[in-house]
Amino acid sequence: MARAHVIVLGNEKGGSGKSTTAMHLFAALVRQGKRVGAMDLDLRQQSFFRYLDNRAAYAAKTGENLGAPERRNFAASRAVDRRDARVEDDESFGRALEELQALTDFILIDCPGAHSYFAQLAHASADTLITPMNDSLIDFDLLAHVDPGTEKVLGPSVYSEMVWRARQLRAKAGLKSIDWIVTRNRMSNLQAHNKRKVGRFLEELSTRIGFRIAPGFSERVIFRELFLDGLTLMDVKGGAMSLSHVAARQEVRDLLKTLALPGVTAAI
Repeated sequence: MARAHVIVLGNEKGGSGKSTTAMHLFAALVRQGKRVGAMDLDLRQQSFFRYLDNRAAYAAKTGENLGAPERRNFAASRAVDRRDARVEDDESFGRALEELQALTDFILIDCPGAHSYFAQLAHASADTLITPMNDSLIDFDLLAHVDPGTEKVLGPSVYSEMVWRARQLRAKAGLKSIDWIVTRNRMSNLQAHNKRKVGRFLEELSTRIGFRIAPGFSERVIFRELFLDGLTLMDVKGGAMSLSHVAARQEVRDLLKTLALPGVTAAI
């Protein structure tokens, strides 16, 4: 039986665009006839699932067939003993992943903006890992430390080390390596000094620890406005499309092209 391709959205920082990216990838995959599974590991806020709830409500109100993923919900173990809790969390995550593997072509997993055991499990399960980051030195610090005097990249930071451990686990299990893509969100159109620094640091780090760099989503109000109706740029049609819509939709196409997911084109 064919194995579903697992796409993980991960970054130990909130507000980087993980849920927005997950939602647009879902809509793009559904439009191409793919069966999609979804897991939201931010067990407190659940932005991805809230986005999907809004979509379901809009579809029910308008009668539009917008498609829906196969979801799996679960809660963290309440066991007092840490080892017992991890065993239970392993089992609940593994069971949800196995069920979705049998039902879907792609599985989207949205991770919280903080470290968690479920996020570790998700990263070790990833075929494709997408790490959205705002185009700032603060966000880059989660990937690597930089010497403030020499501006040299010193080495990986906490999040990059977690990805490295996930890659080791996959190698031991005989699985293919994670295709890791870092996307630069909220990039300014101006060639600002910090923007050039972030770009230089990312290029240097990417060759050292092995990730690809992709353009992400600019700071566009349209991405936030669509949330309440659960819509994406692929759902906006005809006269409702402004120049901002068109430009943002092209950003989604560019991301799909860079990801090069199996059996998926950039046509949306």
